[in-house]
Amino acid sequence: MRLLPLAPGRLRRGSPRHLPSCSPALLLLVLGGCLGVFGVAAGTRRPNVVLLLTDDQDEVLGGMTPLKKTKALIGEMGMTFSSAYVPSALCCPSRASILTGKYPHNHHVVNNTLEGNCSSKSWQKIQEPNTFPAILRSMCGYQTFFAGKYLNEYGAPDAGGLEHVPLGWSYWYALEKNSKYYNYTLSINGKARKHGENYSVDYLTDVLANVSLDFLDYKSNFEPFFMMIATPAPHSPWTAAPQYQKAFQNVFAPRNKNFNIHGTMLVANIDLGPTILDIAGYDLNKTQMDGMSLLPILRGASNLTWRSDVLVEYQGEGRNVTDPTCPSLSPGVSQCFPDCVCEDAYNNTYACVRTMSALWNLQYCEFDDQEVFVEVYNLTADPDQITNIAKTIDPELLGKMNYRLMMLQSCSGPTCRTPGVFDPGYRFDPRLMFSNRGSVRTRRFSKHLL
Repeated sequence: MRLLPLAPGRLRRGSPRHLPSCSPALLLLVLGGCLGVFGVAAGTRRPNVVLLLTDDQDEVLGGMTPLKKTKALIGEMGMTFSSAYVPSALCCPSRASILTGKYPHNHHVVNNTLEGNCSSKSWQKIQEPNTFPAILRSMCGYQTFFAGKYLNEYGAPDAGGLEHVPLGWSYWYALEKNSKYYNYTLSINGKARKHGENYSVDYLTDVLANVSLDFLDYKSNFEPFFMMIATPAPHSPWTAAPQYQKAFQNVFAPRNKNFNIHGTMLVANIDLGPTILDIAGYDLNKTQMDGMSLLPILRGASNLTWRSDVLVEYQGEGRNVTDPTCPSLSPGVSQCFPDCVCEDAYNNTYACVRTMSALWNLQYCEFDDQEVFVEVYNLTADPDQITNIAKTIDPELLGKMNYRLMMLQSCSGPTCRTPGVFDPGYRFDPRLMFSNRGSVRTRRFSKHLL
């Protein structure tokens, strides 16, 4: 994740016009305005903010290697968070966490389906009015602009179709459903516009770049603005622009030791909303966001009290029947391809605590199966997560991690920021593990989706 103060000025244009991109693990938050992020004060002009988001771009597998200009002009000039995580490493829950600043168990988007609350009517009614762009627009007077992929089921007829424009957006250019580069439909402020397969006018990445630059040309100069540009690239179907189709023919993703097996402050994508609202001068105590503002870090605050752990959680979206695409496989898999590689499993529901301290770098996970299988990895000695140390680690520490997981799975707002296992203020009360806290586990592993 990279954050960058940007000096005011015009963007240089080319033909076709392109914007730099980044991966979900390397979100670029670009700040601008006459005073920049370090000059925000009462009565001064509030900074403009640009959030750039790409899809399925993995830095560990070399996803940033081609983007030399992006790294030089943005990444290397900003602040890098190498210990940045997502509470749910799946598209729709992760995007929902960015927008709401909440863990999945609080925004209730558990997978990529309408039944899993991905752009459902429930999401629209309960969560969209409380996203940080909605607050920026209604409470802080920002112009808000969105272009790109919103949520995977956006535009579904059962959830309002493309006529639905989420609260909080002044300008809306949203892709219908999931990633495409040609032959797609955009919702332009609630009106459907179909695109074909003519590169010069239809290639989605360029279309998003051009409408974004048009916004900068025609926006009001009397209000600060927030832009969120969410290109699907490089998500499948991996349709490159013609001029790049042969650029990396001999490049292969690296195969690390943990391929195909099951440094800084610890931050997460739930921190983006609180950070942007803090930059805009909004009182975070008025929100119910789970994340923390990164603004004190950007300002170079010393003696800063910060979290030592984050929650990771995921609920499988499969069905308890055999996928017709792969009848040879047992029930419980979904979204299978002709070669019987499947994207999800019915029982692939888990919750983890990712914790860091001066001496420990641990990941503790519990899986929703008949034995509640536990995995623990020491990422200092085992960064590729090869050796499960659950049966050899200190039992007291194991109990504390289990307890902490239960606490985080029921947290909301300020309680998500209470001291972790390795914080000086941590208090362990094992009695709570065997009292009425049992309802936490029941809710966590519930199969009844919204």
